[in-house]
Amino acid sequence: MTETAASSAVRVAAVQMVSTPDVARNLADAEALIAEAADRGARLVALPEYFCFMGRSDREKVAIREREGQGPIQAFLAAQARRHGIYLAGGTLPLECPDPDRVYNTAFVYGPDGRAVARYDKIHLFSFRRGNESYDESLSIRPGTNPVRFQAPCGEVGLSTCYDLRFPELYRALGQVDLILVPAAFTYTTGQAHWEILLRARAIENQCYVLAPAQGGVHPNGRRTWGHTMLVDPWGEVQNLLPDGPGIVDGVVDPGRIADVRASLPALRHRVL
Repeated sequence: MTETAASSAVRVAAVQMVSTPDVARNLADAEALIAEAADRGARLVALPEYFCFMGRSDREKVAIREREGQGPIQAFLAAQARRHGIYLAGGTLPLECPDPDRVYNTAFVYGPDGRAVARYDKIHLFSFRRGNESYDESLSIRPGTNPVRFQAPCGEVGLSTCYDLRFPELYRALGQVDLILVPAAFTYTTGQAHWEILLRARAIENQCYVLAPAQGGVHPNGRRTWGHTMLVDPWGEVQNLLPDGPGIVDGVVDPGRIADVRASLPALRHRVL
């Protein structure tokens, strides 16, 4: 942990959702789950990718894009963080970019005062083709370029989104962190094969906690997401997991556990490249 990080275990929570094309409904669902997480004592709550909108086509998100610092989705997140006095990692939302036909897939983090403390634009864009199943995020999303981390009560927190999980060099670029967030909407196909093993690998190789809030279920657009929101500890052990459907996964980020793992197996100090 960093010198300014919390000296005792801090409760964190991840929200799992099955979002729809109805923004108002999604925000209402998120509001109830955020309140539940805060009531359980979570000081940091994380929402999944696309928590606010899962349209019937990839391009529909462009129509609801917001400018930084403006718009109902950002206002909602700021208000929820302030109301509950928490750090709120707002999954992702479509943010205006220089290309009028695309958006950034952006994660904002808000502090207990309701002010934004971090912004991360998803860097790696998902593409997949197998039989009748195909995706290409680059059609509607412009990639970000910079790794982002921020300070929270649980220590240094690194941001990433969904497909980023497959690129370990991003997490190395974050430096030494205490918690990694991975909001996601993994497909059922790729999630069933790789989701848990990749999350555990990122926790093991970075010797930190990984909190992964996910979309989990069948959406109105016919897409099926894998879910399995989870919290993984620095030894790669899954601390809590929700297979599918809306709900909360919570647990603690324990600096003592991080220190013990890093002391007994000092792999981060042994890095050469």
